[in-house]
Amino acid sequence: MAVPQVIHGSTEMLQIAEAVAREKNIDRETVLDAMANAIEIAGRKKYGVEHNIKAEIDSKTGAISLFRLTEIVADDVDPETFNEVQQIKATPAKKKFPKNAVGDFIRDELPPIDFGRVAAQTAKQVIVQKVRDAERERQFDEFKDRVGEIVNGTVKRVEYGNVTVDFGRTEAVIRKDELIPRENFRPGDRIRAYIFDVRREKTGPQVFLSRVRPEFMAKLFMQEVPEIYDGIIEIKAVARDSGSRAKIAVQSNDPSVNPVLSCVGVRGSRVQAVVNELQGEKVDIVEYAEDPATFVVNALSSAEVSKVVIDEDTGRIEVVVPDDQLSLAIGRRGQNVRLAAQLTGWSIDILTEEVESERRTQEFNRLSQLFIEALNVEEVIAHLLVTEGFSSVEEVAYVPAEELADIEGFDENVAEELKSRAQEYLDAKEAEMAAKFKEMGVEEALVKLEGLNSDIVLKLAEADVKSVDDFAGLATDEFFEIVPKPGISREEIEAMIMKAREAWFADEQKA
Repeated sequence: MAVPQVIHGSTEMLQIAEAVAREKNIDRETVLDAMANAIEIAGRKKYGVEHNIKAEIDSKTGAISLFRLTEIVADDVDPETFNEVQQIKATPAKKKFPKNAVGDFIRDELPPIDFGRVAAQTAKQVIVQKVRDAERERQFDEFKDRVGEIVNGTVKRVEYGNVTVDFGRTEAVIRKDELIPRENFRPGDRIRAYIFDVRREKTGPQVFLSRVRPEFMAKLFMQEVPEIYDGIIEIKAVARDSGSRAKIAVQSNDPSVNPVLSCVGVRGSRVQAVVNELQGEKVDIVEYAEDPATFVVNALSSAEVSKVVIDEDTGRIEVVVPDDQLSLAIGRRGQNVRLAAQLTGWSIDILTEEVESERRTQEFNRLSQLFIEALNVEEVIAHLLVTEGFSSVEEVAYVPAEELADIEGFDENVAEELKSRAQEYLDAKEAEMAAKFKEMGVEEALVKLEGLNSDIVLKLAEADVKSVDDFAGLATDEFFEIVPKPGISREEIEAMIMKAREAWFADEQKA
């Protein structure tokens, strides 16, 4: 290939590229590429847009080379794809350029371009656009790795409640719903916010900020509490009702450091700095605990708790409080218990001691009546079974006889008799349910499906789910709509449904 002929050279090009790169904080090579692209466009306008015109700018001398490229293609190239202007077949090319082969490009140097007014304006527009694109890409690269940081900026403008923040070389947006309620900003105000997203938009990369997200408060505490920054204290969870109240759960990795007192600071200085930034939002700092009951009690803050009952299957916790503590535990408009639930991840039900006592009495009477009718026993025996924690006939039937015999007032004979009666009751119930299922047209395979009991199958059948195939077609949420309290965890239900679908996959593989 011939050595490129320099048709124009000037250090002025390099000076302009240097100045633009410095001003926009982008790479000089990017600016030179934009200039070369502008020259290429001007070249195509002069020599014909059908030609493959290219331009190069020497990054050391500023020399500009303009040339046309022609590709060498095989002689048997498809006529429909052959481009006479941009391509040349191998045989004629061999005569003029014997050293070149198929796939190479023949480079024809072109004379300098005298930029007219229109061409110069076009070139300027191309350079401006390319530089702007490069600047946006730089902004995206700069901020994409800063998601999760707190940044400081100046309010540039406020439009329809949305705030545009200026960081010098970059602008960011805080949408109205990401601002703390009732706070107002004016152009020129200093503002601090949390970067929660950076993404490419049609108009260029956009940085989105927030002042209401829980992460913003967590980062503020990290700035105010050195122990959090150093990893001695760990923030385990945050829940916010922005502009009103928030809760933050902290845990110390050093037994000698009290996490709550460290976050409060001397005379409340540390927490007050966070509160001031959050426009007076009340912040409850609670100590995290691995034990769910302890964590929930801590999360309810100042409310006194008498008793906690955990239902791990449904993810609910019942909290019993004295009658005079109910309003304090629930909080204004349910705010305290709602934030505690968000913080702990448990659904929390608040009960007074009086209501809990009534419920406990009702449950005691219900279970007692169940045992009296199912086992045909006297009231005193039924009361003893309930007092010892038995809550179903199945438990009586399948518990070891030794455990029943250990109950005060029972012996081995009584234990065996109770187990026998419980089994007879279950057998009779199973026969009754089997007849009912047959009458309803329930598939036997569904009845025998591992994990389902008769009560669940009956509710499914009433909802027209009568076969394993019907069961496999259920979504997990649909199942819980049909059977609200199955006594089985969500994960177990999902596993059972997936197992029921295995037959579908086997049929697909056969097909």
